Amino acid sequence: MKQFDITGMSCAACSARVEKAVSGVEGVTSCSVNLLTNSMGVDGTADNAAIIAAVESAGYGASEKGTAPTADARGDASSDRETPVLKKRLIYSAAFLAVLMYFSMGHSMLGWPVPAFFAKNHIAMGLLQLLLAAAVMAINQKFFINGFKGLVHRAPNMDTLVALGSAASFGWSVYVLFMMTQAQLDGDSAQVTAYMHDFYFESAAMILTLITVGKMLEARSKGRTTDALKGLMSLAPETATLIKNGAEVTVPAKDVQKGDIFVVRPGESIPVDGIITEGDTAVNEAALTGESIPTDKTVGDTVSAATINQTGFIKCEATRVGEDTTLSRIIKMVGDAAATKAPIAKLADKVSGVFVPGVIIIAVLTTLVWLLLGRELSFALARGISVLVISCPCALGLATPVAVMVGSSVGAKNGILFKTAVSLENTGKTEIAVLDKTGTVTRGEPEVTDILPMGGHDADSLLALAVSLEKKSEHPLARAVIDAAAQRHIVPDEVTDFKALPGSGLTAKLKGNTLIGGSLRFIGENIKLDEKAKKRAKSLAQKGRTPLLFAKNGRLAGIIAVADVIKDDSAQAVKELQNMGIRVIMLTGDNENTAAAIGAQAGVDEVIAGVMPDGKENVVQQLKKRGRVAMVGDGINDAPALTSADMGIAIGAGADIAIDAADIVLMKSSLSDVPAAIRLSRAVLKNIKQNLFWAFFYNIIGIPLAAGVFIGLFGWKLNPMFGAAAMSLSSFFVVTNALRLNLLNIHDSSHDKPIKPTKQQEEETMTKTMTIEGMMCGHCEARVKKVLEALPQVDKAEVSHTAGTAVLTLNAPVDDAVLKKTVEDQDYKVTGIA
Repeated sequence: MKQFDITGMSCAACSARVEKAVSGVEGVTSCSVNLLTNSMGVDGTADNAAIIAAVESAGYGASEKGTAPTADARGDASSDRETPVLKKRLIYSAAFLAVLMYFSMGHSMLGWPVPAFFAKNHIAMGLLQLLLAAAVMAINQKFFINGFKGLVHRAPNMDTLVALGSAASFGWSVYVLFMMTQAQLDGDSAQVTAYMHDFYFESAAMILTLITVGKMLEARSKGRTTDALKGLMSLAPETATLIKNGAEVTVPAKDVQKGDIFVVRPGESIPVDGIITEGDTAVNEAALTGESIPTDKTVGDTVSAATINQTGFIKCEATRVGEDTTLSRIIKMVGDAAATKAPIAKLADKVSGVFVPGVIIIAVLTTLVWLLLGRELSFALARGISVLVISCPCALGLATPVAVMVGSSVGAKNGILFKTAVSLENTGKTEIAVLDKTGTVTRGEPEVTDILPMGGHDADSLLALAVSLEKKSEHPLARAVIDAAAQRHIVPDEVTDFKALPGSGLTAKLKGNTLIGGSLRFIGENIKLDEKAKKRAKSLAQKGRTPLLFAKNGRLAGIIAVADVIKDDSAQAVKELQNMGIRVIMLTGDNENTAAAIGAQAGVDEVIAGVMPDGKENVVQQLKKRGRVAMVGDGINDAPALTSADMGIAIGAGADIAIDAADIVLMKSSLSDVPAAIRLSRAVLKNIKQNLFWAFFYNIIGIPLAAGVFIGLFGWKLNPMFGAAAMSLSSFFVVTNALRLNLLNIHDSSHDKPIKPTKQQEEETMTKTMTIEGMMCGHCEARVKKVLEALPQVDKAEVSHTAGTAVLTLNAPVDDAVLKKTVEDQDYKVTGIA
């Protein structure tokens, strides 16, 4: 996506106009304009010059992201440059307005003293008010320049409404001043005094000042919405200490190249991503993951830019620099999310496109209707001006982007990255969560879970025997035994005649003793095992653990069980998802026993085992027929399923290809961040709906009130000044409401509620997907299809031996046990039913 900075936009009508102009450029496939950040994202093959020309032809300015003169050296487009300018304008405007209000309303309504010259000379009083109002208009000339520029380009905007309202008040007052002068010349002092009450100079100035107040509050609040993003940008250190020719050299962090060796002392920030080549330390990664507990790091471990080295001196090799660092990628993701549009914003966009012209027409009609009803011109004009200045397209345009920006920033602070506004909106609508087992539900690294000594051995002597044998093995399970021994400070003995034998077994000599180790089958073939030992080994296998048996001189020394254990927060995360009304399914390529054991520990609703990588995508496709699916995974083999799901969620510690394929990235690799992401998404969507309701409700009530619709019913009449005040506060309300998201605790599950099923979901045909092992050809498919369709509850069975699945269309509920027995009676194995 190409990014551009846009200048000159003041409301939703402006952003709609720019979007329409750029969308018409040949080669542009999609365009999204963000009023909050004054930016635009464009997809397609169109030339940048053509895109910029289209924006300029619409009456606005454009430049490639980061190339505008206002961008600082670090490309910080999120800096708040608007507020200081508006504050200065407001101070000058308020100073002139205070004097104007004193003479116009303070004297005439409250009797405040004024110099005798003005008290006796009404024309001089009128001229003074004209000059003071003109000064305020000159200070706020930007409203008139942008407003009338929009009219010239046939793209009226909020500034057009303000300019027309203020100009109409000023123009009418000038006309009244001329009439007053004529009355003075005619000697009609009573008429001169009457004309004093028809001045609207103070309204012309007050409208501009109040709108400036609203603009400043809005700009200040908008600046706060990007605080988290600015905080991330400020984390990156300015300098790095490199090792060159054996000496330390300090250079700007941006000059570090891939492969450079850099050092980091305790308390310093790490300048770029790298791998530790020397030293041990604890690194505070809270800036990237939100996790406050430091992570221990040693040689071979990775470190990320902007994290803080807390305890030890380390030497690292740079692996990712510049825009490739983890920090830069996070900033880009947050920025890209803000540059895209949420689907819910479409209604506001459609309304914004016709809003301002519609308001101008309503204002003109209001004035004409009151004149036709016999009211004086000043009264009718006041109603028309009130319609112009109370109408607020800004609130409509800001309702969605401010919530998206704050929501994305809150997610980033907690290590949850939404790539687009669409993913931020739709994640909360998840109905089925599909979890990959290895590395997602489990830690992804085998650990020793049970040590069962036998034959006179204790736990330490059994582990010493096992680690002496396993230390020369390259099998993944050997690492678990070695780590367990290290934790107990057990030093392995040196063995001789080590051999790794076919059939999952090891053998070696230790001080004249013969050691063997391996699977239950391998040990059973080499020594005599009693029934008790066999039962214990099988019991461990049924729990999803791998039993490793060890023997010394033909006698069983004991059993050590190894398993990929579930993460500490997996069970709680699953429970939270279920409390949200989400069905949780665990998907894995492991055997049924292991998968069932892990699934039971995690508490998932359903387990689908024995699924090959290409089969995962097929299962996700079938599950999508039952509801909106979020797939959570970390491996390369999860990438197709992540892409296929309605929402792909990648565990951050996983493969880059999985992260690239996903819509959301969890930096902490914690499953509890999945319900947190859904919780945040729901809160953002709720906030957007509140903002849109306010924006529509405000205009639906405010415009009729300003037009005088309620005068006959309740006597309600709106002064243009109060209309301007209401307009200025409406956008401020929307932005402030979005800022409340910063107070959200996304890990608090106390307010979770299930989502209501959609009408489509309720009416959807019942389907089930069976995962089947053993089908080898088309004849197998036909056999399974025949027996399944013979069941009265099954209308149709779509069977695939390549995917290893059978998708059933049901006319009535059927027990999973019945389906399983039906297939397994044909000598095939059912590993899962979803």
